[in-house]
Amino acid sequence: MTAVVPPPNTAVPARAQVVRRRPRRRASASRRLLGALAVVVALAWVFPVYWMINSAFLPTNRLRTPEPSFLPFGGTLANFRRVLGDPSFYDAFRVSLAVTGLTLAAAILFAFVAALAISRFRFRGRKSFVVTVLVVQMIPAEGLFISQYQMLDTWHLVNSVLGLSIVYVAAVLPFTIWMLRGFVSGVPFELEEAAMMDGLSRTGAFFRITFPLLAPGLVASGVYGFLQAWNEYTLALVVMTDPAERTLPLWLQGLVEANRATDWGVVMAGAAVITVPVILFFLFVQRRMSSGLVAGAVKG
Repeated sequence: MTAVVPPPNTAVPARAQVVRRRPRRRASASRRLLGALAVVVALAWVFPVYWMINSAFLPTNRLRTPEPSFLPFGGTLANFRRVLGDPSFYDAFRVSLAVTGLTLAAAILFAFVAALAISRFRFRGRKSFVVTVLVVQMIPAEGLFISQYQMLDTWHLVNSVLGLSIVYVAAVLPFTIWMLRGFVSGVPFELEEAAMMDGLSRTGAFFRITFPLLAPGLVASGVYGFLQAWNEYTLALVVMTDPAERTLPLWLQGLVEANRATDWGVVMAGAAVITVPVILFFLFVQRRMSSGLVAGAVKG
């Protein structure tokens, strides 16, 4: 007669279950702590923007009271009317738009060509060029103000859109090259080789296969260049000494110095109006970024 061997006891002891539950509870608590910390950081980042918009709708007498007004109840649009009714605002807007457009076009073109060269081709001095780009990026911008002003003054480009655009391109170009280099290196060259095997030329393979995949990189670099050129203040203060050729940051600073008692409602309204083109530009390129990713995935 064969003895029946009972199956092994597979039940997990209660102590082991408690030990297993503890790491889950700790992970859940750490996630909640990180989430709460992220909310605090987000509120600290958003509050200055909210305070700017809130102050733009408040009259001057309420802004000068000791008690802060966190909600614009009983607000007014008079501050925005004063900003939009100032003729110098439109002159500054025209200058900023022209400078930003020239800077963006030139920086993207030159940076794209340079990034393509150092990523796709092997030539003598390639590594030295990359190191030079990094070293130039480390130089403080303030250390170049005197030489840049003397250069523009020699070329008779002080107080001109072209002169300010040149120094902006020089300031934006190193980081833009480095950023685009990463995007170009991330696209395999085998995609172009496969397209050329299917009958496309080298140029056709690049523009029909590789270029759509680089659209997100071009958009990211464009956003960086746009923000740098649109919001820059110190270089414009050095180059644009003529009040008729001021950019928007210089125009906004002029509101602060116009009177001894600064009308902070008008200043906040002007700051809010200046941010509108940045928001519109970002919304526009965000759609283009998504379409570029989809087009690149289909064609790749």
